[in-house]
Amino acid sequence: MSSATGTVTVQQPLNYRAGARVQPTDGGQLEEVFEPATGRVLCKVPCSGEKEVDLAVQSAKAAFKIWSQMSGMERCRVMLEAARIIREQRDEIATMETINNGKSIFEARVDIDISWQCLEYYAGLAGSLAGEHIQLPGGSFGYTRREPLGVCVGIGAWNYPFQIACWKSGPALACGNAMVFKPSPFTPISVVRLAEIFTEAGVPKGLFNVVQGGAATGQLLCQHPDVAKISFTGSVPTGMKIMELAAKGIKPVTLELGGKSPLIIFSDADLENAVKGALMANFLTQGEVCCNGTRVFVERKILDTFTKEVVKRTQKIKIGDPLLEDTRMGALINRPHLNRVQGFIKQAKEQGAEVLCGGDLYVPDDPKLKNGYYMRPCVLGNCKDDMTCVKEEIFGPVMAILPFDTEEEVLERANATKFGLAGGVFTRDIQKAHRVVAALKAGMCFINNYNVSPVELPFGGYKFSGFGRENGRAAIEYYSQLKTVCVEMGDVESVF
Repeated sequence: MSSATGTVTVQQPLNYRAGARVQPTDGGQLEEVFEPATGRVLCKVPCSGEKEVDLAVQSAKAAFKIWSQMSGMERCRVMLEAARIIREQRDEIATMETINNGKSIFEARVDIDISWQCLEYYAGLAGSLAGEHIQLPGGSFGYTRREPLGVCVGIGAWNYPFQIACWKSGPALACGNAMVFKPSPFTPISVVRLAEIFTEAGVPKGLFNVVQGGAATGQLLCQHPDVAKISFTGSVPTGMKIMELAAKGIKPVTLELGGKSPLIIFSDADLENAVKGALMANFLTQGEVCCNGTRVFVERKILDTFTKEVVKRTQKIKIGDPLLEDTRMGALINRPHLNRVQGFIKQAKEQGAEVLCGGDLYVPDDPKLKNGYYMRPCVLGNCKDDMTCVKEEIFGPVMAILPFDTEEEVLERANATKFGLAGGVFTRDIQKAHRVVAALKAGMCFINNYNVSPVELPFGGYKFSGFGRENGRAAIEYYSQLKTVCVEMGDVESVF
């Protein structure tokens, strides 16, 4: 694959089944896949129908029989090899990710690093999965076995295509499961490379299959009788639909949904770190991050100083060709999404918010980028809690700054949302920091930093932001089931 923006075409099939790229047997309508940086069509992908979904699930089911019987240490070695290949091919995979997603190559490389680290982490856990022994009266005893679920379905989002696939497949495969993965129809390209890497590393053919398509394909996966579990990253309405579909088959689900997270800046915070934290909380991946701290609450006595510095730094963010090394903000995912973000900014102005910087479309000087989906990162001032831009997830580079006066007040306002994915606090007072995060109704909280995601730590939400956890040891529980065995060492005492 050429590594220059505006030169790539994708011609290989993007479905993956039984260890090879394949065209779907019953491909339906063709979905156009765009290069966000240029607006060019990269390829047209046929959506997988019922036959292809069934073939992918049956292929995974056959591979599961082999993989689940291997020891944890045997699985560990294969997963370490997959991690090694990803690490070795980091730049190539990151380039592919940037071309299809629009984020800067600088960020994409970080995503790929997190991806191989995730596989490495779960490879290490694979050999440690164990149950427990419980002594019972009279020499009898019981024990538990942690067993895999079977064929798991992963449904990914378009903001971190390769990384999300690793976050889901890592714990799934470590526990002995197989996986059928459906990426977003906007970003179908890089996940197929992950499937090839797993095969190269030595997993049984069919253990990680890829089907392409939109909602209809996703529904077929969720309803398939041989699917044991569904893990979904995406929007709240789709998450609700997946829960409904899963309920009909009594299938467990993990949902990582949207957010409208608070970032609280107290006046005693290190200002330099707080400003950096606010930028990291809002502008990574063009603001298209579910856990972003988009409601920035600033203690009133430092409001002007903080705001002035944030605006100054935001205006310096280098926008443009995402494959250039010095670019720090690339293109949004597609034209409809760019228009949606622009609509939020227009509505914010109508409701009384003040655009302190950015928010307008950006057209790079390079003529090949003129049809790309670019905008300037936006900071909104004069915001109120009841404004749409403060209540709803925008999923773009838009930061809302809100003043506050007391700890009690800001906690009440921070928690006054249906979401609960993340939250952050900047302060030098360590007691206050722990007090505040204890009171935040959110699953992922940060003290004096934001949007760091070590694979060792569980990630997931409260309330409408979903349930279940990805990453950390906690994810093992969501990809395995517990069997209890009771062993009688004496005679049966019968009441009959």
